[in-house]
Amino acid sequence: MTDAPHLPNETPEGDWADRMEQTVLDAALGLAPRLGWNSRMVRAACAACGLSRGDEELLLPNGARDLAALLSRRHDDRALAVLAEVDAKSLKMRERIAAAVSARMEAGAADLEATRRCAAFLALPTSADLGLKLAWESADQLWNWAGDTATDWNHYSKRAILSGILIPALTMRWFDGREAAEAFVAARIENVMAFEKWKAGKDFDAPLKKAADVLSRMRYGAKG
Repeated sequence: MTDAPHLPNETPEGDWADRMEQTVLDAALGLAPRLGWNSRMVRAACAACGLSRGDEELLLPNGARDLAALLSRRHDDRALAVLAEVDAKSLKMRERIAAAVSARMEAGAADLEATRRCAAFLALPTSADLGLKLAWESADQLWNWAGDTATDWNHYSKRAILSGILIPALTMRWFDGREAAEAFVAARIENVMAFEKWKAGKDFDAPLKKAADVLSRMRYGAKG
């Protein structure tokens, strides 16, 4: 079964939704510095785009949370566009991560006042889960750009560590400025590299192997 062709004056629903989400987000960026990041701002942004409450519920069922996710992903895309001009292979890994985090911070700084309001919203207990999810998404994209190909537990540990750097780094960038944020990131990357160097000389599987050996001897007896 083939899809029915669209008439010239028809717009695919997905295309309309995608475009309208970005249009409402643009309106929200202008309103958030005055109204904050909340349901009132969402309604005002939708109204400015000619959307009824029914349209709003259809387009943004989770209200301010949906707009926060759209903003974070826009900033991810903006950072990746900048990083696309950088030859990651010419940089050491720590330099790649520093460049990636810096690009992500500056991507958000372009909408600074609105981004501050969004950050305050994501810091609320009711939105903390979304903040963590979005930080993980950002970390994943930055690691992918940096050339990470790990598929084992390192894939997840790297993203967890970078998420832990990104959240405070972005907050510092929004409220304390670029210099403080860059210094924080440099120090945290140095900490991570020192830890990785220390970890490389350790056999973390040894205790598990020893425990397994002890349990085996208890069950089957010592070998003669």
